Order: sequence, then structure tokens, then C-alpha cells
Amino acid sequence: MKYIGSENFDHDQPARVGVLVTNLGTPQAPTRAALRTYLKQFLADPRVVEVPRLIWWFILNGIILNLRPARSAKAYASVWTEQGSPLMVHTQAQATKLKHSLEGLYGEDIVVDFAMRYGSPSIDSVLQSMLERGVRKLLVLPLYPQYSGPTTGSTFDAIAADFKHRRWLPQLRFISQYCDHPGYIAALAASIQTYRAEHGEAEKLVFSYHGEPMRYLEQGDPYHCQCLKTTRLVAEILGLADDEYLSCFQSRFGREEWLKPYTDATLKELAGNGTKSVQVICPGFSADCLETIEEIGIENRDYFIEAGGESFHYIPCLNDEQGHIEALTQLAVENLRGWLERAS
Repeated sequence: MKYIGSENFDHDQPARVGVLVTNLGTPQAPTRAALRTYLKQFLADPRVVEVPRLIWWFILNGIILNLRPARSAKAYASVWTEQGSPLMVHTQAQATKLKHSLEGLYGEDIVVDFAMRYGSPSIDSVLQSMLERGVRKLLVLPLYPQYSGPTTGSTFDAIAADFKHRRWLPQLRFISQYCDHPGYIAALAASIQTYRAEHGEAEKLVFSYHGEPMRYLEQGDPYHCQCLKTTRLVAEILGLADDEYLSCFQSRFGREEWLKPYTDATLKELAGNGTKSVQVICPGFSADCLETIEEIGIENRDYFIEAGGESFHYIPCLNDEQGHIEALTQLAVENLRGWLERAS
């Protein structure tokens, strides 16, 4: 095994604490070639698709990577902005604001940066940069409020894989979930209240989370339970009755059973049973992306309207809202205790 040495580190410089924010990732451009590169890395992760590797290699390289990139590129093109991918734009803004917030508390003793699990900036490259800037204690904050093996677990895998090749390792703290953190719950509730103050209320408030195969739950993944807990805590703050809200799961892939109820089927059923207005929020996503803007805001809106619904509103993710940054700051501060003292 070849180890990455510490020759690039200035060990005489003051030791600093680092906060590494991570998110899933995004293609470099809304093109077939860029999507093929991104999907190959993403779908090759054994945490994302738990199928025997040899079988999956033939399916991925022989079928999926020849068909899906063109379709995905078209979808990405519909949400792409002048600044680039929405997920990249929002994650960068979140990291920048969190950096300013933590620097205000700790001064130059802290280094804040962000990386993507798939694509750029890569976890490996950002870790190297942070260590070269004097980081000797590292807090990793994956922007997944609810723990799931394919997201949070995979992020830990990437950190561990990088560390496996390093001769010297920093002290490590890793935030595995914050589904019930008071600051996060309060920020979600406030965003819904603000949206409803401007747009009015709907008959149903739908909490849509990214799905995963049902067998993950059966094998012990806590994601499903943590999603329902987030919903319940937000509903309690809003004072919602049981028949005024529900949770469901979107973005299923493949033929096996995924977490239910499915978002698309739920919206069709609601409209078919006479519900005329819904508002949908996606609390499992920290930043708006393809799955929220296109899948929920366009595709699932069409399902609801075509089934007889009249009013469909998507409530944006927390993105870089001040309440969200305050919640992430509080979460980081709680996990930095014992490592840093606040600047006077």
C-alpha cells in the first residue's frame, strides 16, 4: 500500500480545527458525457446499489450507462442555472455562510470547507487542502439530516478510504444525523410558516423524503424511522392535526419494493379522492436539487394536477436561509466542544 506522506504539511504552524461539510454531488454539466461520468461513480458505490458486484457491473456498464445519461442530462438541463448546478450553488453558499458564522465565533483557529461525495470538489482533494492548512482535528458534517447507509454511511466510507492511505491522521468527529436537532426542526417549521404566510395554507402538507429499498429498513437502516420523526416534530410545532399532513418517499429506482407510500402514487391518490390543494416540502434534502426542483416541482406537480388536483405548491429546501445556517452553526458548535474555545 502506498501511503500519502506529511511532507506537504508545515508542522510548525499553529494546529487548527476543520469543519468539512459534504453533500452528494452533481455532474459538471447537463450533458450526456458529464452525466455518464457522474452516474458511473455514483451507481458503482456498493452502498448505493447493494447488488453482487459482478452482476451489477454488467447491468451498469452494459445497460444503464448507455441509456440513463441522455435522459438525466435532459432533466438536469431543465434546472441548470447560470451559476451551474443548483445543488452546487446552494452547498457552496451554505459552506460560505457557515464559515463566516464559525469564524465569527472562533476566529482563525477554524477552517471550513465543503466537498462532494461524487464529482468535484472531491473529498480526497479537500481533505488534502485542509490538512495542508494546518487542520489537525476534523469535524465532518454530511448535510443529510436523516442517517442512511447510501448517503451518510457512504460519506464515512469515503473519509475512511482516504485516511487508509495517509501515514498521519487527524483526530476525527463525524455527525451521523441531526433529524431531531431542535435548530433544524425549528428552521423547517419556520420555513413552512413563512411560506404559508405568503401563499396561504393547503388541505394537505406532504413531507416527501428520498426513498430507499424496503430491505434496507428490514436490515436495520434507521432512515425510515428518522424521517417519520422529523415529520412528527415539525407537525407538532405547526400544531397540525393527524389528517392535515403525511410522509411519503420519492425517487425510487429499479423493480424492487422501496419505502412506502410512494410520493407520486400518494399525490395521484389524494387528487383522485378529492383533495384540491397540497403543499410539498422535502426535509431530507438540505439544498434544492434535481430531485426537488424537477421531480417534485414539475413531474409530481403534473401528476397531481392531471389526477384532478387544482393547487400544487412546492416549499423550497432550507438552502442558505439564515435559520438553517444558525442551526448548522449550533450543530457544529455542539460537536466542537473541547476542541475550541470561543473568541472573546
